[in-house]
Amino acid sequence: MTVGRIVTSVQVENQFGPRPTPPVRVDALVDTGASHLVLPRAWKEKFGAFAIERPEETRVATQEHASVTLCGPAQIEVEGFSSVRTDILFLDMKPDDDGGYEPLLGYTVLELCKAAVDLDKHRLIPLKYFDLKRAGVAGEGR
Repeated sequence: MTVGRIVTSVQVENQFGPRPTPPVRVDALVDTGASHLVLPRAWKEKFGAFAIERPEETRVATQEHASVTLCGPAQIEVEGFSSVRTDILFLDMKPDDDGGYEPLLGYTVLELCKAAVDLDKHRLIPLKYFDLKRAGVAGEGR
């Protein structure tokens, strides 16, 4: 394992499209700078048609703008944590030298499945409670 990197197994399933597809298991890099589970667009056909599919614009780590396809809802299970239903993003990614891709596991999925990053031991740990402090309160700041 490379210092500073946390890679975890994630199972993804489109249960809600016209025809449910079998789950797909991937190894994803935990990236708290990413919002969603981000998969390579080259894998999209593995999941079939989603109930919701729409183009979106995003900004990637290099600060460049990129087109993504937001799809959902998907059933996502991070190994060792409760499964959650949320949207995923498909992005054009360049394969590595071995032809593989590095999916990203972002903070919204981590928060939904109550997982936190343990920076000392480079692993995910369970949270007892949902963190509502960042969600804000309706009407706050008005």
